[in-house]
Amino acid sequence: MSSRRRTIVALAIAALSNLVLAGTVAAQSENRELIDGLEYQLLYVALPLTLFVLVILIYAAVKFHDNDDPEPTTEDPALEITWTAATAIILLFVGLSGYSVLVNPYVSPSQAIEGETNGQETFESFDDLPDTGDEEIYVQSYQWSWEASYPDSNITTENELVIPANENVTIWLTSDDVIHSLFVPDLGIKQDAFPGDYTRARTIAEPGRYDAVCAEFCGAGHSRMDADVIVVEPETYDQWIEEHDGEGTVTDTPQPE
Repeated sequence: MSSRRRTIVALAIAALSNLVLAGTVAAQSENRELIDGLEYQLLYVALPLTLFVLVILIYAAVKFHDNDDPEPTTEDPALEITWTAATAIILLFVGLSGYSVLVNPYVSPSQAIEGETNGQETFESFDDLPDTGDEEIYVQSYQWSWEASYPDSNITTENELVIPANENVTIWLTSDDVIHSLFVPDLGIKQDAFPGDYTRARTIAEPGRYDAVCAEFCGAGHSRMDADVIVVEPETYDQWIEEHDGEGTVTDTPQPE
């Protein structure tokens, strides 16, 4: 085997190994697990199909490259029915797989609000929002920061969102000025914040500190509109709330264990 072929084979094996290993890494939240699961599910189907098409393409190019007298392909109804049915099955599989994730209450959290009509109900303030049964955090976005407040306690944090680990958490979002978008890549959270409206993100996350950014261009300071999402054990979260209740703006946030 030539040196070039050995290099290509080694790179292919390394790429496949990385793909398999990446698929086994534990997700940091329910959202991320759902999204990663869909990604790998579709990837494991797409890779064999891609390789199959490439093999046929290479075979045809090698076999017929010197054919000086090509002839039209004869009609083959069975073959045409087969590839049409196969395509339909693949598209149906992709559609059902995507739909099962999109309707999940962690990806489309409006599904989890009883009494809300197709996610279109609007509210006047955070106080009017429906009770979700989750631990709730209110996030006010503005050029160019995030301000989080915690219901039933007079606590606010600037550019830091503290949430309990391994519990259902709802993050209600709104904007003071223009459209912003809270994006936490490691947790699979992405939700827009609209002026005068209230949108919902929902998650259940593992302890850790995660980067959050604004994913909607919102002006000259857009690139520096970032924040930390701090996920701590429920006992640590409750203790932090109790210690700082009534202090207003708090800068002493807990650290993940």
